[in-house]
Amino acid sequence: MNKDKYKKSFPFYGWTGFLLIIVFWYLNWFLTGLRTDWAFFPLWLGFCLAADALVYTRKGTSLIHRSIKKFILLFVISAPVWWLFELFNSFTQNWFYDGRQYFTDLQFFILASISFSTVIPAVFEAAELAGTFKWIRNLKTYKRLEPTVSVARIFFFLGILTLVLEIIFPKVFYPLIWITVYFLVEPVNIKMKNRTLLHYIHKGNWKPVAALWIGCLICASFWEMWNYYSYPKWTYTLPMVNFLHVFEMPLLGYIGYLPFSLELFAVYNSINGIFGKGKDDYISFQDKIRKEEVIRIKEPGNIL
Repeated sequence: MNKDKYKKSFPFYGWTGFLLIIVFWYLNWFLTGLRTDWAFFPLWLGFCLAADALVYTRKGTSLIHRSIKKFILLFVISAPVWWLFELFNSFTQNWFYDGRQYFTDLQFFILASISFSTVIPAVFEAAELAGTFKWIRNLKTYKRLEPTVSVARIFFFLGILTLVLEIIFPKVFYPLIWITVYFLVEPVNIKMKNRTLLHYIHKGNWKPVAALWIGCLICASFWEMWNYYSYPKWTYTLPMVNFLHVFEMPLLGYIGYLPFSLELFAVYNSINGIFGKGKDDYISFQDKIRKEEVIRIKEPGNIL
C-alpha cells in the first residue's frame, strides 16, 4: 500500500510548537539567573506539538488527532510517574538539581511537577515519530517471547531482586532502576489483561520496542542538550561510568533511556487498567492510519 496516500498537510499547531521551541530554547540558554523553572514546560510543550504535527503529516494520525483529551491526560499522569523515579534517586543519589536551593519545598514540588508533566507525552510522541522511520517499518520478525506464566514470574522475581539490590547497594546497582519498574509492572499488566509489549513480541513484532527505544533516545538528546546551558539544571554522579560526557550525561548513561521507555509504556497501560481501559490502543506504533491496532491474542489465565 502506498504510504504517500496517508500524508496530510502540516497542522498549524505544529508551527506553534516550533515557535515555542525557538523562543524558549533561546530564553533557557541566554537569559541570566533563574529561568528554566518557568521556561522548561513551554519548551517541551513545543516539542510535543511539533512532534505530533510531524507524526500526523507522515502517517495521517497522531495523539492529538486521535484524542485531545487523552493527550492532555498524558501530561497529568507524567508528573507522578516521574516522582517515582525521584524516590529511587533518594536512595541512589545519581542526579541533583543545581538551583534547587533557591526554592522552598512547596515551590520546588509545584514547579518540578509542571516540568515532569512533559516526560511521558514527549517520549510517546517521539516514539510514534520513530515508528514512521523506514528502517523500523521494515524490521523483520525476530525471536518471540510469549507472555507465559513462567515469563511473568521470572520478570516479577527480577523486579523484586533488582529493587532490593538498588536499596542495599545503591552505588553499585543504581543502573537497575531503569528496568526495575518494567519487570514489576509488566507481569501485573499481563495478569490484568492490559495491553503489554509482550503481546507484540509474542507475534515476533519488535517494532514497538524499537520505536520506544529510538523515541526515548531522541528525547534524551534534547533533554541533555537543552539542560546543558539552562538554570536551574540537573547534574549527574554516576559511579563507574562517570567519563566521556555528552553534555552533563556520561555516554554510557544514555543506555538507561532504552529500558526507561519500556517502563513508561508499562506504567501507562497499568494506569489505564486501573480505570478499566487496559486494552486501550491510543498509543500507536504502526505506520498507517490507525484502526484496531492492538494485537489481541489469547490471554493466559492466572499467571502469578
